[in-house]
Amino acid sequence: MQIDLNKLERILPTVRTPGRYVGAEYNSVVKDWDAISTRVCLAFPDIYDLGMSNLGLMILYDVLNRLPDVLAERAFLPWVDMIAAMREAEIPLYSLENKRSLADFDIIGVTLPYEQVYTNLLEMLNLADIPLRWEDRDGEHPLILAGGHATFNPEPVAAFIDAFVIGDGEEAIV
Repeated sequence: MQIDLNKLERILPTVRTPGRYVGAEYNSVVKDWDAISTRVCLAFPDIYDLGMSNLGLMILYDVLNRLPDVLAERAFLPWVDMIAAMREAEIPLYSLENKRSLADFDIIGVTLPYEQVYTNLLEMLNLADIPLRWEDRDGEHPLILAGGHATFNPEPVAAFIDAFVIGDGEEAIV
């Protein structure tokens, strides 16, 4: 489901740096949600300002969106003021392009560049109303994939991830 844009418009003026949460940047790709069979959200478990400089995320976004039957969108962990406002307004974590709840996607690909974002991953899943542990999810929930430098030893977050990609993801993700 698309999030309630009226609620979002009401809370954006109340948070610091609202531009982090609106999307529509130069070179962003917005595909027709209903016309695409495979929907992937690339999630970065830190704030937009840090995630947008992640080259791996940008490469995967481009690779996936070049495929005609795949839609790739992005989501970042909001700052604490936006998290509080979203919880108050009952807005789930959403993608920037189509403003869809992360729970609506087929796959959520999480980039884990460093260990300090492990707990941020849990916050993202919780904010998206997705069960934290893989064993508590079923076919109605998105598949949670993780890659990045902090997955070379996946054990610390193994209970929360459905599958890991160890190494470069450009070819594996296709």
